[in-house]
Amino acid sequence: MREVAFIKQNKDKWLEVESILNERQHISPDQMADNYIQLLGDLSFAQTYYPKSNTTIYLNFLVTQIYQKIYKTKRIDKNRLKFFFTDQVPMLLYKYRKLIYFSFILFFFFACIGALSAHYQPRYVRDVMGDTYVNRTLENIEKGDPMAVYKSGSNWGSFIGITFNNIRVAFVSFLYGISAGVMTFYIALQNAVILGAFQYFCYQEGALGASLRALWLHGAMEIFSIIIAIAAGFILAGGILFPKTYSRILSFKIAFREGLYILLATVPFFIAAGFIEGFITRYYYDMPLWLNILIIFGTLSVITYYFLIYPVVKHYKSK
Repeated sequence: MREVAFIKQNKDKWLEVESILNERQHISPDQMADNYIQLLGDLSFAQTYYPKSNTTIYLNFLVTQIYQKIYKTKRIDKNRLKFFFTDQVPMLLYKYRKLIYFSFILFFFFACIGALSAHYQPRYVRDVMGDTYVNRTLENIEKGDPMAVYKSGSNWGSFIGITFNNIRVAFVSFLYGISAGVMTFYIALQNAVILGAFQYFCYQEGALGASLRALWLHGAMEIFSIIIAIAAGFILAGGILFPKTYSRILSFKIAFREGLYILLATVPFFIAAGFIEGFITRYYYDMPLWLNILIIFGTLSVITYYFLIYPVVKHYKSK
């Protein structure tokens, strides 16, 4: 069957599903399940005969959305939080996995630019981090405790202040997606070049080992989560710039909701990172190296599995 005929034959059914998804039409859970089964059949047909077509992309989106709608209509009040983290978010992470990969590549590319800038422009580190912070770090290096900055303030004060600031930055990164991604792009650039420049500065001053041990104790989760928040901002931007078969307003609404869900999934990790920075990082200097490495790679493994590996596993298990 030609693709045009396939679309014409099933267009009314697909539009009906869109109405259900946008809550303009209410049907019973059984009818919704029937629609889901029919859509799966249409998607399977499209994947076979039109694998690279926009029709296939569109149907895949509808199948994902109505699957979520079915689960929302079930009595899952007691397990709503569990469902959110184990089903809903992983499905969205898989859907937007390419944007997430892009965000990681972009961030670390900018970090490399920051390091190179610090190498070729000695003044660059002071320009991006400020003279006060740089001078304080140099004083700490001379005293033999390069990352003593993490020992300032109380445990609880540091934990609460750092956590709220990181969550604020994450939400701003997401909401800035409304600028068609320009400001989200800028936040990625700003944070990444500072990271790269600071790490190179520590290398120049012979304090790279100390900076890696201290910064990445909490940074494994914190920086990873910031990158996910940046990806959420790009999702929002994509909903505005590339509405596909939807109206621009509807595409924006969908992107906002799905980007927000992904962003909310980072909150527990920001809290964990803030706790580590407030209560553990300050003791990095007295900590055995093996424990330091265990915390860094342990936290990195957990967050990597949840945001990058588990969504793929979940996707193939649901097939």
